[in-house]
Amino acid sequence: MKSTALTNVHIALGAKMVPFAGFNMPVQYTGINDEHETVRQNVGIFDVSHMGEFIVKGPGALELLQKVSSNDVSKLYNGKIQYAYLPNENGGIVDDFLTYQIDEQTYLLVVNASNIEKDWNWIQQYNQQKVEMTDISDKTSLFAIQGPKAADALQTLTEMELATMGYYSFEKGVFAGVENVLVSATGYTGAGGFEIYVANEHAQHVWDAIMQAGEAYGIKPIGLGARDTLRLEMGFCLYGNDIDDETSPLAAGLGWVTKFTKDFVNADNLKAEKEKGLAQKLVGFEMIDRGIPRHDYPILDADGNTVGRVTSGTQSPTLKKSIGLGYVDTAFSKEGTELFISIRDKAIKAVVKRPPFVK
Repeated sequence: MKSTALTNVHIALGAKMVPFAGFNMPVQYTGINDEHETVRQNVGIFDVSHMGEFIVKGPGALELLQKVSSNDVSKLYNGKIQYAYLPNENGGIVDDFLTYQIDEQTYLLVVNASNIEKDWNWIQQYNQQKVEMTDISDKTSLFAIQGPKAADALQTLTEMELATMGYYSFEKGVFAGVENVLVSATGYTGAGGFEIYVANEHAQHVWDAIMQAGEAYGIKPIGLGARDTLRLEMGFCLYGNDIDDETSPLAAGLGWVTKFTKDFVNADNLKAEKEKGLAQKLVGFEMIDRGIPRHDYPILDADGNTVGRVTSGTQSPTLKKSIGLGYVDTAFSKEGTELFISIRDKAIKAVVKRPPFVK
């Protein structure tokens, strides 16, 4: 099992450690509800250094990315970030990822930890021009500082103007006295904040500086447990739960990052699927009756017929009720539709609700 540069720091902080995507990761420190509330109200710091990072560089970089990415990479400019997915040739999704344009011929791709090798091999099979690719995942630490007080907590550590940094944009500069740190206005919580990419050798120094600067704002370390409840309150997909090699990106609601204005892997089949109409759609739902929906629980109609399945579910710390995501037959996808989740062979009432669940 792999460790991040700060695994021993998390253990010293009393984190409960669990295996996740091949890494020894902190799932919680003080408790999921407390950590969730910290991010929603103040500011928290996540070590998400298990994520993967690739540099794609050279004259053919844009052409390669246009082929493998669902989104239109030509719309990027220096300092801008784009969300997309890697379509496979069978109608599913290899992974979802971020593309950062460093300059006109240099891109940073950020991929899911569990898919680092798979994504690398997938992109390389389309790399006929031998575009230069470098996997910097094992050399790079990534911290997510999330919450409404994130900009205030971090501003003393840099001359980059954090409060005015546009969503899905980034800058490289000096941070906590370390040069060449990448700071991006991104995150997976819906609470606002930043993600900071730094070389492993500076990870401890940067973490300590952030904890010290954030002390006045109530900063706490946050584990993967609260990361999951926070992302689910926003209705953000998690690869391996809500999207995977078998799920249609269009059914998953990723049509907004599927650009048929260019050629990309499996574009023709996805276009035909869109024109034909979708058999199922990914929807959000809130539980009306008590019960926590879990991955792969059947979703039923009023007559007890199976019309879908749950992909993610949890008790929302903010709403104090259970919420979830799941695929349902299109006829049952309209907001306000009554559904039932089969929990221990009991049909528990729910209603379709468009995410985000927490505004």
